Amino acid sequence: MVQKAQTVLITGASRGIGAATALAAARQGYDVVVNYARDQAAAQQVVETIAQLGRRAVAVQGDVGQADDIARLFAEAEAALGPISALVNNAGITGPIGPFSQTTDATIERVFQVNVYGTMQCCRAALASFSRNGQAGVIVNVSSVAARAGSAHEYIHYAASKAAVETFTIGLAREIAASGVRVVAVAPGSTLTEIHATAGEPDRPARVAPKIPLGRLANPEEIADTIVWLLSPAASYITGAVVPCAGGL
Repeated sequence: MVQKAQTVLITGASRGIGAATALAAARQGYDVVVNYARDQAAAQQVVETIAQLGRRAVAVQGDVGQADDIARLFAEAEAALGPISALVNNAGITGPIGPFSQTTDATIERVFQVNVYGTMQCCRAALASFSRNGQAGVIVNVSSVAARAGSAHEYIHYAASKAAVETFTIGLAREIAASGVRVVAVAPGSTLTEIHATAGEPDRPARVAPKIPLGRLANPEEIADTIVWLLSPAASYITGAVVPCAGGL
């Protein structure tokens, strides 16, 4: 359990891994900022569930691909729940599944805007918050096993964006280690979320499961538990690392 009241801001927390992480963090004693881009109702449901667990929570809209939204997100989060002590950069998009030759410029730009630029700018905002409030905070960036696999014939651009997130994580962690702030990444494998349907292939889980050594996709809660463990004092000597949670891949 968290030793004293702490607040974690989780981007893209209205569904999937983000929502599962919000609930897992609340169970461990965190107050939670539930960021969402569009689905206010889903975000509010997460907030209500956290309240039932006895923790404080607030839903804050913001597109992490937009710099102005990020500044507002952190300002509203601190106004509602006080200083931020942890950040989980979970928000991410793939764009449609397909060969790279058919991937549009707009898709590539949007994926990098959200997955890479958004992660970097949220980290910058979090570091400013930690410094301003005297927090030796923790940042967990959500990557993907795709960063190593390359995702040929599916979404190479997405894989490349996650590889950028991992390199950024390592560099930032080493740059600021002396401050006491830890920065780590989690690289999930295929997980049972809406991401497959959103990418245009709702039956993808059945197609990819046989390729996974454990023979199945992850449940969001399994990824969430890994993220929350990395936030905790139990992981106090881990920084600049990318932790795979991919069923053996």
